[in-house]
Amino acid sequence: MNRAITMTLVVASAITSACTSPQAARYVAQPATYVDVGVQGPVAGVGVESQDIDGMVDTMARDLLATPPIAARSVAPRIVLDDSEFVNKGFQAMDKSMITDSLRVKLNRASQGRMVFLDYAHAGMVQNARDAKRGGATDVGTTGLTQAMAGVDFKLTGAIHQLNGKNLNTGAVQRLTQVTFEMTDMESGAIVWGNEYKFQKSGADDIVYQ
Repeated sequence: MNRAITMTLVVASAITSACTSPQAARYVAQPATYVDVGVQGPVAGVGVESQDIDGMVDTMARDLLATPPIAARSVAPRIVLDDSEFVNKGFQAMDKSMITDSLRVKLNRASQGRMVFLDYAHAGMVQNARDAKRGGATDVGTTGLTQAMAGVDFKLTGAIHQLNGKNLNTGAVQRLTQVTFEMTDMESGAIVWGNEYKFQKSGADDIVYQ
């Protein structure tokens, strides 16, 4: 057989084998399905996932609502709850605001006026609206004017910490994740509430978190 023809057949056979190998079959597209955010999904690893965020937010919200210095005051405290002082010191890249935003929304609904949440992240937007009212560019709206923007009583601070262990023989990974939450008095600096959420997972480190 002609050598050129033989080489062509060999290359074609190699391509066909590669396309039908078990490794190639793993990447066949599958239809997307909805997964309950409160349970572990089919793509899971040792890091922070949706069910972990859901669990920690629920635990922290319940605890804050049961803390008298914050939730049982005669005048509702003004709270800033965002990710500006919530630090990720762990190995996993993640959007911290998924935790703080979810906690703020849940508390705002459940507290029923026992807590007031301030939007300091958009202070510039608020100041522009205040200036427009006072400068006559707009009317004063329906809530009236205040002498100044609302001052903050408490602010959430916290951190995400992680500790990794790896078996060099098997490649298995064990990860401890600790998330701390604290509420700081913005006048005295006292910490009026604190709690932590811990969980540990082990398994193959073959998931990429983005």
